[in-house]
Amino acid sequence: MKDWHVYVLRNPKGILYTGISKDTGRRIDEHNNGTGAKFTRGRGPWTMAYSEGPFEHGEALRREIALKKDTKLKAQLKTISD
Repeated sequence: MKDWHVYVLRNPKGILYTGISKDTGRRIDEHNNGTGAKFTRGRGPWTMAYSEGPFEHGEALRREIALKKDTKLKAQLKTISD
C-alpha cells in the first residue's frame, strides 16, 4: 500500500534531517518534543523543508537513501530562509 512519505526537516541553524513516515505531521511533532530520532533531540525546532510521496515502504526507503546522497538538493534546502 502506498502510504509512506519521505521528508526532510530543517532547523534554524540549517541542519537537515531526512526520514520516512506514514504521518509526517505526527512525526515532526515527535522530533520537536524529543521523542523522535536521537539526532534531532535538542536541535529543534524542526520545520518541514521538503516531502515526497506516497510510496510503498521499500520505495520510501530507497528514496530516503537517494535524498541523503543528493548534495544539490541539500544545498538548496540549507539556503531556504524561514
